[in-house]
Order: sequence, then structure tokens, then C-alpha cells
Amino acid sequence: MKLFALWIGSLMSIALIGSMAAAQDDWPQWRGPARTGVADSKQKPPTQWSDSQNVVWKAAVPGRGHGAPTVVGGKVFLQTADEEQQVQSVLCFDRATGKQLWKTDIHSGKFVTAGINKRSTQASSTPACDGERVIVNFPNDAAIRTTALDLNGKQVWQTKVSDYVLHQGYGSSPMLHQQLALVAADNKGGGAIAGLERTSGKIVWKQERAKLPNYPTPIVLTAAGKEQLFMIGCDVVASFDPMSGTKNWEHPGSTTECVTSTVTDGELIFTSGGYPRNHVAAMKADGSGKIVWDNGTRVYVPSMLIKDGYLYAVADAGIAMCWEAATGKEMWKSRLGGNFSSSPILVGDVIYATSETGETTLFRASPKEFESLGTSKLGDEVFSTPAICGGRIYHRVAQTIDGQRREFLYCLGIK
Repeated sequence: MKLFALWIGSLMSIALIGSMAAAQDDWPQWRGPARTGVADSKQKPPTQWSDSQNVVWKAAVPGRGHGAPTVVGGKVFLQTADEEQQVQSVLCFDRATGKQLWKTDIHSGKFVTAGINKRSTQASSTPACDGERVIVNFPNDAAIRTTALDLNGKQVWQTKVSDYVLHQGYGSSPMLHQQLALVAADNKGGGAIAGLERTSGKIVWKQERAKLPNYPTPIVLTAAGKEQLFMIGCDVVASFDPMSGTKNWEHPGSTTECVTSTVTDGELIFTSGGYPRNHVAAMKADGSGKIVWDNGTRVYVPSMLIKDGYLYAVADAGIAMCWEAATGKEMWKSRLGGNFSSSPILVGDVIYATSETGETTLFRASPKEFESLGTSKLGDEVFSTPAICGGRIYHRVAQTIDGQRREFLYCLGIK
């Protein structure tokens, strides 16, 4: 433990770009700067758009993927996969113009396709960027490997995190915390959650996990007075110290397979899952294991939002809901229409929620009633979650052109 403490102390002297010092108008990782799906409330992104309205630029995306864009400095990063040639890559676009600056191939060949859900892809994760390097997860050759590139696309390191038995797919993204990249690889073969040194890829800590399929991204939140790394799924809710990997506590309170990233009001954490049962639940974050409330709503894929003591969700089946966070009391629910895989984003008091057919509904984050603020449509298929930062929306969509599915990255802004 002394050696570990000395190692941590030496790392703390590293320049705090390694402490996740993202600019206010960046979107550096899955669920944004605060890891909560909440965007900067001072910005004014467009509230209406189409393929010809409020489009700043549009860039072709080769291959296929469901991962969200990451936006840092003057660059936008995206993961993609050419499923025919079996190549997994990272793309970099100019933030101002949409020009593709570089493409780096990470893996070639050795795709595992047996057991994959036809709606999944070989590039369903979202990059994380700390301002010096881009860190990505890919499933390849029956393993999860995490790779770091510099901002010019040159590979810095690559680390195998765990063997991986594919079941449905893999979409967990790396999470940045202090000097570490946190990575999860839950699967039927046993898997792990690990903290990797961002500069070298060295595994600082690693915790073995149950032999069960599960899909969330590890999320670090401040709850019950301290920073905790939460993982839901595998039939439990688990809390770890994010720097050492020490397990704080683990309690039953989740279903086996989860996808969403949990949120907190500081006292409770909110979990949701969809197999083998549907549930939304609130558990005390103090380690007591007390479940304060739960219900049988199916919020399986889209992650939830919390604002001012109220929990907002969009069910997979296209129903928007609001609950009182402390009690689970339903305040309202309203049908949006369609099915949803993209997670909603909160900007100020407005929630942006995109369906699988590309229709985005804006509605008020208010417990009083459901208040629709309009809809806009872009593309024919959307599974990715947009990034909203600097007054612009970065949106990955698929369109059918001459009978062929093609992906594009749009930058939307008020023009």
C-alpha cells in the first residue's frame, strides 16, 4: 500500500490536463464533461433543424458504428468499423469545417460475429479525449482492448483488458478520471473492470467480474459525500474507489443485463435494466444496500437524466417519463412515438431525445407536465447519442441513398 500511495502521489504532480481539464465548450467523453448527459446550460444550440436547415457541415463516415462523437479543442473524434473488410478505426474531423483530418486503423481482421445482435456494431463505443490523447475501446479477437492515440492519430499504447465472450455486442466506453482511463468488460466468460494509466496503458488496478453478460460504461459520481465508481448489472449494484479499484460495497438491486449509465442526486443512485426483467430503481449510495423505490419500467438502453430532484427517462418504447427522485412518484408520462436507443441530453431545462428513425423531440425538464417544444428529423436511422457543446450539435446518423445505408456526421448550429 505504501508503494501504491507513493505512485499515486507522483502521478498527482502530472500536469492537470490529465485531471480532465476539458474546456466548457468540449464534450470529452461518453455523457459529456460531468458524465451525466448534462450539457453546458449557457449555450444556445439549435432547437430546429433538417438536412438543409441549420447545418454547419456534413461529413461522410465510412463504415458503421453506434458510438457517439467526442469533441475536444478543434477536433471531433469518432469510432467506426468496416464490417466487410473487418477493420476498426478512429476518425478525426476538423471541428470548424468537418474536413476529415485523419483515419487510424486500430484492428484488422479477427472480428467475432457469432452471437452479435444484428442491431449492434463492431464500433459501438465512444472515444474519450483528455486533450493529449484519444482513448478507445474495441472488441477484437475475443478480447477487449483499449488503445490510445495522440492527437495526430499515432498509436501511443494498446492494452488487453480482458478476454471477451461476445453476447449481443459491446458498447462500453472508457471513462476518464484523474490520471486513469476506467474500462469495463463484463461478459459471460468472466471479464473485468480496470483502471489504466493514461500515459502508458499500464493496468494500475483490476477487479474480476461475474460470468454474466452486461454492457454499461463505468461512471464516477460524487454520492454519499465521496467519489465512487459505479457499475450496475450482473444482478448487483457495485461501488469502487476509482483510483485504487478497492470495492466499497456490492448489493443486489440490479438486473443481469444493463446498458445505461447511472446518475445520482447525491444521496441515491438510479439504475435501470431490461433483462431478464425490466426495472428502474433508486438505491442509497451510502453502502447500506437499501432500495428506496423501484418500478417495472423498461428503460434498458437510453440513460436517464436528473435535474432539481426529478428523474427523467425515455423508455425504449418511446415514452418520456418524470419521477420524483426521492420517492419514485410518477409526475407524468407521455408517448413520443417510435423506439429509442440514443440517450437524451439536457441543455438548461430542455431535453433532446432522438428516436431510432432520426426524429428528435425537445421537451421541458419540468415536473409539472409534459411540454413538447417541437421535433426535428435528420437521417433514417439513429442509434448514436449526439454531443451538444459550444452551441452546436454533433449528430451521427445513417441515411439510405440509392438503396445503400450510409453514415454521416452532422454539425448543427444556428445560422
